[in-house]
Amino acid sequence: MPAALVRPVFALCALTSCALPLAAQHWQMQYLYDEAKSDLAIVDLQFPSPSRGVAVGSVIERKSRKSVALVTSDGGTHWQTVPLKDNPISLFFLNDSIGWMVTDKGLWKTAESGKSWTKLPRLPFPVLRVYFADENNGWAAGAAGTALETHDGAQRWKPLAATLQLGDPNVTYRWIAFANPQAGLILGSDELAQDAPLPDWLDPRDALNRSEWRQPTMTLQTLDAGKTWQFNSVYTLGQNTRSRFAPPARGIGLVEHAQSSRYPSEVWGLSWPTGANELVYRDENFFVSDVWVTPRGAYYLAGLALTSKLRDVVPQKVRVLASSNLKEWKALDVDYRAVANRVILAGAGDDLWMAADNGMILKLVR
Repeated sequence: MPAALVRPVFALCALTSCALPLAAQHWQMQYLYDEAKSDLAIVDLQFPSPSRGVAVGSVIERKSRKSVALVTSDGGTHWQTVPLKDNPISLFFLNDSIGWMVTDKGLWKTAESGKSWTKLPRLPFPVLRVYFADENNGWAAGAAGTALETHDGAQRWKPLAATLQLGDPNVTYRWIAFANPQAGLILGSDELAQDAPLPDWLDPRDALNRSEWRQPTMTLQTLDAGKTWQFNSVYTLGQNTRSRFAPPARGIGLVEHAQSSRYPSEVWGLSWPTGANELVYRDENFFVSDVWVTPRGAYYLAGLALTSKLRDVVPQKVRVLASSNLKEWKALDVDYRAVANRVILAGAGDDLWMAADNGMILKLVR
């Protein structure tokens, strides 16, 4: 992936040793929010085990907003709605009981698979995402160059040493991933100040004519379980928004581009220890918003089959591709009702789910 993910993280598996049959797989609707005069905007989905899953988002009705979690304990057959006190941003689960939720006002923890939440002490800076190696040791990432660590279960946080001299109001760290207990990375970008355009829906012509320019992409990497982090910056087109890994040595990453770009997204295979990365997929008519790799070596790309380049404005048909070798991609059948502006993947083992940002949750059926 544009060298921003320098020296990451894992070798592509041998094509003959990790192949997984993909025949007859399809995506089946499990949950559909269908209430009159309101919408459910799902912002994240996690399945820490094949039976337990949590989705978070907001029910929007005219000018009112109610934050909710959807919780399942039977693999998505039934979902329970749990009210939330803050607007959710992202989730992280350590196991099928213990998890954390980042909100617009702080950090919450659950010990009951999302059925109840306890607010934790205030963080020194707002964050967008957390990752925990165990109940005590974790990391947080956010805007204004925020990259933090905790070693007492989120009671106290301190900046990573690698960022102490690098604070920049334009830098935003959005993603944290570990491929194994030792090797991890934090992804971000330097979102240089520009004249704020009108929202895309108010000025679609401007959105399609807005040029994408090279901007610094930031990577923090650790090879010693988070004890030390190395900072790297390189100018690239697009934003590195996802890196997914499965043991022992499989990695895949996602770069998203502006709506005006020829290619809306690019998917990269990640290698280790050489630091090389390889472009494995891009398509002018397919916007990939999430990627996944299962422990058995099946790769999935989920996003939108574009009939309009205004993907942030116009909901479009959900599309999913699968591969066992990162070379040949098979289109999977998706429930005809699945349309969205963005989709999110979540998995446990070889089981996989997908949430659309307009209130749908689907499961991969084999």
